[in-house]
Amino acid sequence: MSRKDYVLFDKKTKAFVYGYQTNAIQRMLDFDYICNRESPSISAIINPSRAGIHKAFWGTKEIILPMYKTIALAAAAYPEADVMVNFASHRSAFETTMEALQEGSIRTVAVIAEGVPERQSRIMSATARKLGKTVIGPATVGGMAAGAFRIGNTAGTIENIIASKLYRPGCVGFVSKSGGMLNEAFNIISRNSDGIYEGVAIGGDRYPGSNLLDHILRYEANPAIKMIACLGELGGEDEYKIIQALKEGRITKPLVAWVTGTCSPVLPASVQFGHAGAKADTQKETAQAKNDAFREAGAYVPTSFDGYGDTVRLVYEMLLEKGLVKKFAEPQVPRIPADYGKSLASGDIRRPTTFICTVSDDRGEELLYAGKKLSSVLDQKMGIGGVIGLLWFKKELPDYASQFIELVLQIVADHGSAVSGAHNSIVASCAGKDLISSLCSGLLTIGPRFGGAIDDAAREFKRAKETGMTPEQFVGDMKKRGINIPGIGHKIKSVKNPDKRVQLLIAYARSNFPSTGLLNYALQVEKLTTAKKGNLILNVDGCIGILFLDLMSSCGAFSKAEIDEVVRLGYLNGLFALGRSIGLIGHILDQKRLGARLYRHPAEDIAYMMPSEEDIQCKR
Repeated sequence: MSRKDYVLFDKKTKAFVYGYQTNAIQRMLDFDYICNRESPSISAIINPSRAGIHKAFWGTKEIILPMYKTIALAAAAYPEADVMVNFASHRSAFETTMEALQEGSIRTVAVIAEGVPERQSRIMSATARKLGKTVIGPATVGGMAAGAFRIGNTAGTIENIIASKLYRPGCVGFVSKSGGMLNEAFNIISRNSDGIYEGVAIGGDRYPGSNLLDHILRYEANPAIKMIACLGELGGEDEYKIIQALKEGRITKPLVAWVTGTCSPVLPASVQFGHAGAKADTQKETAQAKNDAFREAGAYVPTSFDGYGDTVRLVYEMLLEKGLVKKFAEPQVPRIPADYGKSLASGDIRRPTTFICTVSDDRGEELLYAGKKLSSVLDQKMGIGGVIGLLWFKKELPDYASQFIELVLQIVADHGSAVSGAHNSIVASCAGKDLISSLCSGLLTIGPRFGGAIDDAAREFKRAKETGMTPEQFVGDMKKRGINIPGIGHKIKSVKNPDKRVQLLIAYARSNFPSTGLLNYALQVEKLTTAKKGNLILNVDGCIGILFLDLMSSCGAFSKAEIDEVVRLGYLNGLFALGRSIGLIGHILDQKRLGARLYRHPAEDIAYMMPSEEDIQCKR
């Protein structure tokens, strides 16, 4: 038997992982890292859902693993990979394994899935033998070569791997049917010898891809393995193949064997244990009969599983006395960097955050708006106004306040196509820009001269009233400062042609707000400004800003400091931006439905006033 036949894995083994199993992928890489491999054992991931890349850790450094959608593409790109760890479900494990076996470069396939039909398992096994390849599983955790290569989640946590000294090779070759017993046996063997060289769980199905003897004969041929350990179980007759090989002298190395299930006689007849194959239908298939046969054939068999470790120690010490194995200095226990997410969750580390969020939280089972469950928001029918109250102000506002917000959004939603925001959105849409780009074009016009007067009006009227100015003094002060009163004036509307929007807002406030002190003050100012010019009315922007201050002052939900902050930070312009977005989107979609072409402004609407030739001459 050549080395290629008896060594499935070594420190240079490269593998494909079939299925996007991110935890298993990282565990394989972590094992590689603590084994001081020169490079990761995973060449690529095969993910039928999508190709691309996967980012993972190699120690503390992040690396990129390529992803392919098919086995053929991965094998063509990485011919050095000769193992495939197959995480496909029981529905597709057969097809993917058979496909992998047809690739010349893939020698070993580990089939993790449980529930693969027996007929398919037998076909996989027969095909692998015909091609001179190996199938481990189905229904297996896999296997590993200590200090070299790990299949998926074999041996459990990194803590168990270090405790079992699997980061470096020992002298014991181990094989088991059970994956759970594999992990337990690794620990027992490490405590009673110099540890595992290689260990494989063949899987608990009745017809595994490779049997116990297949791996024991590999261990027999491997000069690095000095003793063999095996755990069988009741049911089937695979163990008798090993017993026959012992009798024929094909196994010469010491073999420690135990067959689990010796409790079966005290249980009801025909009890089946966890695995499909763990059921003794004849006396020959019982654990007692197999253990007795192992003893007669010359294997080292304890009297119970509790003595398994002692028997391993007995054989190991015998090898030491004969000089067949030598003790070696234990290398420094490797350290895998702590996973940040796990350490943070367990409270082992603390890290300063980059920014703070106090309005929503999506980390739990349900999204929270300002600490309130989304389902509660919907059950209470809080509406858009209520949601704005939670996310903008972190307040559960009274119903009339939430409804006022919704009234504002409806009123400011649109004001025709001629205003600057709509105009810009339409022009961008006609130029072929997408909806979001066109919307941004319109929103960027919002400012002191368009929509942005809501905040300015609230600020100035609040200042005037709080400092005790009379309406006359306020008008005079603004004139003296050379500033137009924000919220006063309209290009079209006037005293004789009132703005219906303003009337609706005032009527709602008069009917629902506890008080409207600032509105009353603003209407006194309006009397003074309209006496000078009929269109210097309280406009919709000013009315919204002023009424919002009345709302906050009278609803009992806001302190004076909170109201000052809302004005200072410019909350209220957000109402106009949010509401007007509805209309801007309407105009954008309207142009797209109409198939509007690129807009060009008509020349007759532009006053061209070129400088004279004399004006552009440079005077020397």
